[in-house]
Parts: sequence; C-alpha cells; structure tokens
Amino acid sequence: MNVRRDILWRVYLAFLLTAIFGVWVIVYAVRIQFTEGPELRKLAEELSISYETIEATRGNIYSDDGSLLATSVPVYDVHMDMVAEGLTKEVFNANVDSLAWLLSTTFKDKSKDDYLRMLKQARKDKKRYFHLKRRVNFTQIKAMKTWPMFRLGKYKGGFIVTEKERRQKPFQILAERTIGYSIDGVAPVGLEGAYDEVLSGVSGKRLMQKVSGGQTIPVNYDNEIEPEDGKDIYTTIDINIQDVAEDALMEALINNDAESGCAILMEVKTGHIKAIANLTRKSPGVYKEEYNYAVGESAEPGSTFKLASLIALLETGVADLDDSVTVDFGHAKFFDREMKDSEPGANKRLSLRQSFEKSSNVGISKLVYQHFAKNPEKFVEQINKLGLGKSLGLQITGEGKPRIKNPNDKDWYGTTLPWMSIGYESTVTPLQMATLYNAVANGGTMVKPVFVREVRHVGKLVEKYETEVLNEAICSKSTLKKVKEAMEGVVLHGTATNLKNDNYTVAGKTGTAQMADAKNGYRKYYKSSFAGYFPADNPQYTCIVTVNGASKGVYYGSLVAGPVFKEIADKVYASKLDLHLDLEQKTVTTVAALPTPKVSQKKELQDVLNGIGISSQTQQEVDDQQWVTAQTNDNALKIGERKIVNGQVPDVTGMSLKDAVFLIENIGMKVRFSGNGKVRKQSLPGGSRIVKGGTVYLELS
Repeated sequence: MNVRRDILWRVYLAFLLTAIFGVWVIVYAVRIQFTEGPELRKLAEELSISYETIEATRGNIYSDDGSLLATSVPVYDVHMDMVAEGLTKEVFNANVDSLAWLLSTTFKDKSKDDYLRMLKQARKDKKRYFHLKRRVNFTQIKAMKTWPMFRLGKYKGGFIVTEKERRQKPFQILAERTIGYSIDGVAPVGLEGAYDEVLSGVSGKRLMQKVSGGQTIPVNYDNEIEPEDGKDIYTTIDINIQDVAEDALMEALINNDAESGCAILMEVKTGHIKAIANLTRKSPGVYKEEYNYAVGESAEPGSTFKLASLIALLETGVADLDDSVTVDFGHAKFFDREMKDSEPGANKRLSLRQSFEKSSNVGISKLVYQHFAKNPEKFVEQINKLGLGKSLGLQITGEGKPRIKNPNDKDWYGTTLPWMSIGYESTVTPLQMATLYNAVANGGTMVKPVFVREVRHVGKLVEKYETEVLNEAICSKSTLKKVKEAMEGVVLHGTATNLKNDNYTVAGKTGTAQMADAKNGYRKYYKSSFAGYFPADNPQYTCIVTVNGASKGVYYGSLVAGPVFKEIADKVYASKLDLHLDLEQKTVTTVAALPTPKVSQKKELQDVLNGIGISSQTQQEVDDQQWVTAQTNDNALKIGERKIVNGQVPDVTGMSLKDAVFLIENIGMKVRFSGNGKVRKQSLPGGSRIVKGGTVYLELS
C-alpha cells in the first residue's frame, strides 16, 4: 500500500512540475512575442541588414592637350569556393586538370602541375574563399568565365570574382612623382594627394540584407544613395615636352654617373608648368621618379643665387655693371675663410658685369661685402623682396621651406654675408629659384607656378585657376634692363657659351655648388645647375635644371646641366611655330632646303607641311595613322609608306626616340639608347624575329 502511494505521489509530482514548466514556457513565449518581440526583431534586422558602401569612381588627371596622365581601371581578384553547393566531386575531378592547364598557359607564373597540386590541396582543405589570382584584367576575366568549372558560375563552379579599381598611369614614369598617389595608410603626394577630395568624389550607400547561404541582396533600391564620381583635373603638363625633359635629364645623369636631378619648364606669362622631371639613381644606370626634387628639395643653390645678389647691388644703387673690384686672380679672404673662384683667371680686377658673366665668387662676394657689411639687414631685405624667403603656396603638396638667413639668427657669422651672396648658407628649392628667373623674363612681374589649370565634372567646367601675381615688380625697370644684359652676357661670352646657337637667344646663369652634409661638412659632392629663359629677346619659357652628385670629374653647371636645358629648349623651339619668325621672313624657297628625311605618322607630317605651306606627293594610299617617310627627290617632296609588319621588329631608323620606344615596347621588347636626336641605328634590324622580353639598342644622332 505504501509502495503504491509513493509511486502515485511521484507521478503527481512529475506531472505537476511538467505542467508548471509548460505554463512557464507559454508565459515566456507570450512575453517574448508581445513584450520583447519588437526589440528582438529590430535587433535581428540590425544583424542581417546593413549598409554597403558604393565606391565612387575616382576622377582622371589630364595633360594640357587632354591626354590621360592618370585614370582608374577595373581589376579583378579571383577566388574559389571549394565546397560550393554544386561543386560535386565528379564536377571537380572532371575539370580540374583542364583548369590547371589554362591557368598555367594564361598567367605563366606556375606550371600546370603546380596549379593542379594547389587546387587539389585547397579542395581537400575545404577552402571557402581560396585566393587564386589578383589584379586580373577585364579581357582575362572574360576568358576565364568560359573555362571548365568556372563557366558553371559561383554556386556550381565555385568561381568568385571581386572587382576593384586600380590607378593607372598610361605614360608610366613621365611626371610620375608630380602626378603622385593617394593610398590608404600612406601620406599622399603630388596632385593625387593635393586634389584627393576633388578626385575622390562622394561614396554612395546601399541597404543590403543577408539571406540564406550567407549571401547579401539589396533590400530596397529606393533607399540607395548613388555615389558621385570624382571630378577630373586638367594639368598644365605638355606630355611631349615632358618626354623630352625626362629623356634629356636621364641621359645627363647616366653620362655623369650622377645621383639625382630635376628639370622644370615654366611658361613665362602664365606660370604654367609645362614639364617637370625628377629622377633618382636606384642602381648603376637605372633611374626612377621617386622624390620631387623640383618642389621639395630646399638646398643651397650655388651660383644661380648670384642673380639675387646682382639685383640687390643694382636696385639699392650701391653698384653698377661697370663698377670694378679687385679679384686677385680668383682669391680672397674673409676673416679666417678663403674664398676661391672655381677657375682662377688671369685678371686682377673684374667689373660687376664680368664677375656675373664669369661667375666669379670673389668678384660678387667682395662687392656685396664692400657695400653691405655694415648693414647686412639691407641686403637680406632686398633678397626677401624677391620672394626667396617664403614658400610659394603651390597647388601641389610637399613644397620645401626656404630659408634666407637673418643677421639676428644664432648661426649668422662674419663670413655669412659673402658666402650667402654666392649661394651658400641659404636654402631654396629649384622651383622657387625658377620663379625668380621667370619674374625677370616676365618684365619683373612674379607669378605663382601653376600645375592645374581647371577642374571639370562630366566635361563641364567646375573651376578655372587663373594666373596669380605674387609681386607686380621685383625691381625697377632700369635694374631689370641691366640684369637682362648681364644674363644674356653669360651665354654670349661667359660661362655658358656652349648654349649659344643661331636659332634663338638664351639668357641665364650657371651654378656649381659644393654640397654639405651634417657629418662631413662641404665635400667633393656638387650640385650642377643652369637657370634661364628663351628666347632672350622675347621670353616665352623659363627653365631650370639641377644635377646632384655628378661623379665623372665634370661638375660645372654649363657642362652637366646646360645640355639638358639646350635639349629641352631646342625641342620647344622646334615644335612651337609662334617662336619662329613670320613665314614671310623665313620662306622655304626650294624643297631641297627642307630638313633631312623624317619618319612619322602621316597626319603629323602633313600638319607640319601644311603649317609651313609646303605641298607634297603621296606615292600610294596611306591612312593618317600609318607610318611614312618624307624624302626630297627631283626638287619634290614625296611621302612613302614605312611598313610596320605584325610579328616582326619594326624599322625605327629616322624616328624620334618617343615613336621608336612606342613601337618597340608595343611588341613586348625593351629599349636602351645612347645619344640625342633621331634613331640612326638599331641592334635588331627591321623585319627581325621578335624576342619577347629582349632588348633593342638604339643609337641616336
């Protein structure tokens, strides 16, 4: 009886506990449904619904003629889901061998067996997001979509493609540092950095919801915020002159085994920067654009600073061009330091004009010391009036800060004034110095250098940058006239006679400075430079060239930097018809008087001939874009086709270096060259078999 009662009590107790638990579950469920439900549903939505950023397309950067300098192109990363729902064992095994072969033959980075082993291991490890290839282009992706396994798509073939944008520079290293870059986590540089907000645009948003299988789909297109693509910037860079500047600077650096250098070409009236080249030695004979010396390197300029000293002497009225000074054959002593001329001459006395033209350190420094030693503040004041003591406030980032010493500075010594007068103990950037020379060329008006002339969005003008005047007159008209005379004298009978030519006049100043470092002081390490403008009688362009660390025994500015200036000036003069005399004054009376035969595209040649009023005969039907030769024959100019055959090395003799490089690199070969001018010889003759990755050596003359 007691046993039966115990059993019943246990049954009743179990039933009661079960009933209580059931009631608790029902009550809790009701509470969740009606009390906590809305909040939990909201939380669930927050976990499964989120905003996805829609990246805006970055704006383009263009040259002055509309050529693309930087643009964004789509690139693709390829991954594989090795355990995709439809990627069965049978499908994988039937296609993996063919897929490995296609990957190997397309990308040529691994053998078929390597790819096969890699794919099988990833399948074995059940990789859901296996990295296969990065930065695949559109053409390759299009082909890959037809490959075995991949053509089955994402769910049956495990083929996953993600699109990204990659910044591309069509002209590669040309103006590379000036164009710059803007990368997350890296300090932005160049125009890409300075105009990052303009180029970036505004990202959009799209509401996405996670669904079964972990995929996301748009929730409501009405809630989508469209991205606003970035604006385009149009620079002042002339890509043809930029090409010449890069080539000329490269050749000078290689020939002199120099460490680095820069070249700037500026339009006198507008301040537009037409070319800016910066090169750094990476290994013997190999140079790259890595640092913007033109904009960022604030260093002692050397003798190009003598222009500022000349203006100070003339403008204050303490000296005139014909005033003379004892130079003691190129030696002077200031306190305990000896001043020397780089080439001690046979003269005991020199005029101020001669001191400038011959770049006499002793002559310039003694005149400055003679007239300003008791009041050095007056000299410094004149230098600062020329704008050399302050930054230009450029459109581009990274401008080096100039420094003009002041007599109140702790590091002002008794020897500071004479050494400062010849370009030491003060620092400026090449562009800051070029801006002063440009002011002289521009009738005394100093304008700010311009890199970007306008901003456009979908072709419509958004902002136009006008020329900004920094100083209406850096000196009086009488001083300016004398300064120009002295600068022309440098080329006519001074240190830069090698730049004199029959086609156009040049005015400028050579510079050679010993460079200093913190550990060793001044050493046998030189900055060679030339700054000037042309044509001297009607200035249109200002150019400065600096070469650092020439190490083959030649370091004078006229011999190291001067040829770069001349190469750039020659190209500009040849390509700008407005720099020439009127056609009535320079009429070509016979075809025989035309230059030697040239090779170019037909349209380019025809445009030149039309521009100078010369008729021609085309020997056969030739398209505008085909390559042609122009030859004089029986007092007639005849144009014939230069055949470029697919699958063969092109004949580039007679072409410009730019055209030759374009054609040879287009067939997958590299170019090395020596000399200047047109192509005279090529190591592999036209019609030879193409050697992919091989090198063609060109000799120019």
